[in-house]
Amino acid sequence: MQTKSFTGKVALVTGGSRGIGAGIVRRLAAEGASVAFTYSSSEKQALQLVREIESAGGKALSLKADSSSAEELRAAVARTAEAFGSLDIFVSNAGILTMGTIDVYSLEDFDRMVAINVRAAFVGIQAAAQEMKDGGRIVLIGSNTAIRTAFPGGSIYSMTKAALTGLVRGAAIDLAPRAITVNNVQPGPTATDMTSAHAEVVKALIPLKRMGDVSEVASFVSYLASEDAGFITGASLTIDGGYVA
Repeated sequence: MQTKSFTGKVALVTGGSRGIGAGIVRRLAAEGASVAFTYSSSEKQALQLVREIESAGGKALSLKADSSSAEELRAAVARTAEAFGSLDIFVSNAGILTMGTIDVYSLEDFDRMVAINVRAAFVGIQAAAQEMKDGGRIVLIGSNTAIRTAFPGGSIYSMTKAALTGLVRGAAIDLAPRAITVNNVQPGPTATDMTSAHAEVVKALIPLKRMGDVSEVASFVSYLASEDAGFITGASLTIDGGYVA
């Protein structure tokens, strides 16, 4: 049974309709938070997730927003605060992966990856910090590819995730006077619909010989968003079964 440690808190999760994002939404809602989340195209999954949370007695709000648009992302932050009265937790989870070797990678794909994986994190942190009271929590979802790219075609994705490690350090210092913590969770291979086709190949590379579970990443995020994690800030923390060990 989940403790209701986030009762009275309001959270916003970007890219929250499926995968790791949906797991984070479920976890925060189960612990009592009112949770808004954005989606770009998965409307059916988004509405289903809202119904699931509401049927369990929780509060949820789905917001259509493209994270490549600063205006739509800022509007989602403002709508969350307006709907629920405040904003205490912001999780920047939305991201994309477009593979391609560096010699043929298109500038259009590069710009979109940077817009969604990096610029949206900056825009989200800035907008959330302006809405938050002192003591808020900001968590980015990065990737262990910031440390180990491992496969051909992943250079730009790794670059975007490595950029987050510098962003959280600086943001943590900037927001420390307000006791707002900023941290970066770096999952390794995690079992989702998107990774199922490669599960057997990837598991062989992980010392624990299994994929991570979405609930494990969500639990880590929940801890960083809690009062217990008030002295952790500016950190990039890997959860990957020893993949980069």
